[in-house]
Amino acid sequence: MIDHVSVPVSNLALSRAFYGTVLSAIGLNELVSRQSTVGYGKKYPEFWINARPQMKPIDRNYGAHVCLRTASEAVVIAFHQTAIEQGGGDAGTPGPRTAALGPYFGAFIFDPDGNKIEVLTFPRAISE
Repeated sequence: MIDHVSVPVSNLALSRAFYGTVLSAIGLNELVSRQSTVGYGKKYPEFWINARPQMKPIDRNYGAHVCLRTASEAVVIAFHQTAIEQGGGDAGTPGPRTAALGPYFGAFIFDPDGNKIEVLTFPRAISE
């Protein structure tokens, strides 16, 4: 089981503003802020951004890919829309998809550094 994930960001202030707004769309809030890292979550920091100011832009085919599970299709749509409004890149519009465990509803965005963030929800039968 994964406890938390982190992604590198070149500009902590820019990414903090981006993720603060985007992650709030799925119920994650800023819980920890330190000089070079920010942690988001519901009860504890599950998703971290870590400052890497010397990092060069990541080719969108090579950045991290993190997937976060949400409760509904509406939340997936809100996440994607919020990310695009905040300057994120579209990496896959909200819609039905198929994976190893069967059908799901998901969307993909690129953060300002090229990391790919996916948000999904499974039909009730799979998520229980």
